[in-house]
Amino acid sequence: MTSPQLPADVLTRMLAADPGRPRLTWYDDEPGPTAGERIELSARVLANWVNKAANLLQDDAAAGPGTTVGLDVPAHWRSLYWALATWSVGATVVVGTAAAGSDVLVTDSPEAAAGHGGDAVLVSLPALARSHPEADAATGAIDEARELATHGDAFSPMADPEQGDVALAADPGDSAYGDVVVVEPTWGDAPRVVLGGSLERVLRQSLAVWSADGSVVLVRGSRDDLSSRFASEGVTFDAREDA
Repeated sequence: MTSPQLPADVLTRMLAADPGRPRLTWYDDEPGPTAGERIELSARVLANWVNKAANLLQDDAAAGPGTTVGLDVPAHWRSLYWALATWSVGATVVVGTAAAGSDVLVTDSPEAAAGHGGDAVLVSLPALARSHPEADAATGAIDEARELATHGDAFSPMADPEQGDVALAADPGDSAYGDVVVVEPTWGDAPRVVLGGSLERVLRQSLAVWSADGSVVLVRGSRDDLSSRFASEGVTFDAREDA
């Protein structure tokens, strides 16, 4: 009987299959300072972000199996590598209203970071940020844009999760490590899937896409007609909540 895929296995298999192929493409159509951003990450580049974030969690926050890591960030390319980093250390990703009470809080809100009683990481959403403009207001928080680059590009976990450990804690219900990766058979092999919507939905579906050797196109905000964009990206399935 084949063992279930774990989130860390999904990333390892993407690297082995084709490290240079795009695995995450981000479009930001939300009004604001990051509107118009397009970011593309190959498996190798995605793994580099994941490894640095995992080293930060393990070294600075002593995160591992049994630790909860709250993601108080939108469905974003940065939230995806923080989720994968959390799963790499064997901890639990918490989304929704319970995220604020986690052992470690990853947030783009200086107020939330400052008010958190445990370890907090303050995330800057703009792609080229070198520090958070309000980092001084988040006393005691780690400024991700300033500190993440100082962590190693290779990661080795101190402990591995059990299949029954909680991988994703969300308002509708928890998912264990052994069943958080679910293959979506209708997408076929190596699909290129557009995702958008809640963070929980995007996390689950990203794992499903990647487990099928596919690639995620993640969209925030909306425009009237995205058909030409999706055609140029080679999209094979639109799985957005409002699609």
